[in-house]
Amino acid sequence: MNVQIADINETRKTLTVTLDKGEVDAEYNAILGEITKEVSLPGFRPGKAPAAMVAKRYEKHLKEEFKQKVIGKAYRDGLEQSKLEVLSLVDVEEGSIEPGLSAAIKLTVDVRPEIKLPDYNGLATEVQPVEPTDAEVDTVIEGLRAERADFKVAERAAAKGDYVRFGYTGTLDGKPLTELVADKAIYAAAPQTWEEVEGTNEGLLPGMSKQIAGLKTGDKKDVGITFPAEFAAVPALAGKTVSYAIEIQEVRERVLPEMDAAFFKANQADDLEGLKTSVRTNLKMRKEYENRSAQRRQVTDALVAQANFPVPDSLVASERDGVLRQFIEENMRRGIPQEQFEQNKKELYDSAGKAAVARVKVQLMLAKIADAEKLKVEEKDFNSWIMREAMRSGQKPDKVAKDLGKDREQLRAIQQQLLFDKALDFLVAKATVKTATAKT
Repeated sequence: MNVQIADINETRKTLTVTLDKGEVDAEYNAILGEITKEVSLPGFRPGKAPAAMVAKRYEKHLKEEFKQKVIGKAYRDGLEQSKLEVLSLVDVEEGSIEPGLSAAIKLTVDVRPEIKLPDYNGLATEVQPVEPTDAEVDTVIEGLRAERADFKVAERAAAKGDYVRFGYTGTLDGKPLTELVADKAIYAAAPQTWEEVEGTNEGLLPGMSKQIAGLKTGDKKDVGITFPAEFAAVPALAGKTVSYAIEIQEVRERVLPEMDAAFFKANQADDLEGLKTSVRTNLKMRKEYENRSAQRRQVTDALVAQANFPVPDSLVASERDGVLRQFIEENMRRGIPQEQFEQNKKELYDSAGKAAVARVKVQLMLAKIADAEKLKVEEKDFNSWIMREAMRSGQKPDKVAKDLGKDREQLRAIQQQLLFDKALDFLVAKATVKTATAKT
């Protein structure tokens, strides 16, 4: 066997692996022997048919298996002899592979770049105070009351926080909106809908929650709604001012429950002080979790800022595809049409590419840090992941473990992610911590 290495760039190489006739024939005879043992031909006992007859009868299958065997040997032996740390196999040029002849296999591979780690001990991080303020506790309790609020009919003008039921019909330049909005007819008209007056979250029609303030049941009004310059839900309405004729059908006011024994019991508390203690504990835990997440982001950003090395194209391409897929799926769930992505295709592609480069750099550095610090993924790490996944998916842990055992690629990916997580936790544990001044 002979191996020749050629550089394409700093992270991509070609290996030309030449197997001599003896090595090629050994692979051919091995696969022919395996097939002969498995098949039965008329007139012969199982596994006793002549090799030549088996080769002729199963020529197509034999040829394909033989080719894969030779390529596999070339890849394994080429990596062993070249001592390259290959991250991915990019391309294979197999040439002619025939028994009785030598074979030259050209492999294009991406390799791990040379990485000089910066000093990663004592990276600077900043966290927020974790002790909840009285105002924060009160806000949460008011939120708990709001969740159990009753809505009673109000015979008065709608005020902030009320819910109003109304119908509407839209026109643009005096013409019905129906044709312009096509299949998004709800933007043209609706016999009834509910809207919170001056609510925190914007409703379907931007600004409508302010327009209905001060109106009472039976009132009719023409209002102008100006859509944002970029309106992905219905691009035809972007930047346009639509006239909506609205009619108020009902006004309901929010009535918060009393903080009595029934309210405290519903929130697993005996009294107000017990509820405050519970809320304070939960708020502190949430803030500690947010601080931990913020520290992980900060040390990640610090690594990227010092990552002065090239990254393999194949890893970037794979990561970029993942970033794009996640972005598109999330936005389609929010109702953004496919056409919108096509319009911004280049911008999205470039943005995903930049994010992918940063992610790959972080992953490569975390892998090297894990190696330097001898961090390992242990059985308990897998068990914890299985329990979390079982809770997330609603499956039994045994089923999650069984399914994972059937998918070696997924198993490898999870193992890698768990290692990255351990490296990040290590960096956070070694980081310096500054607590920000509490906001007043």
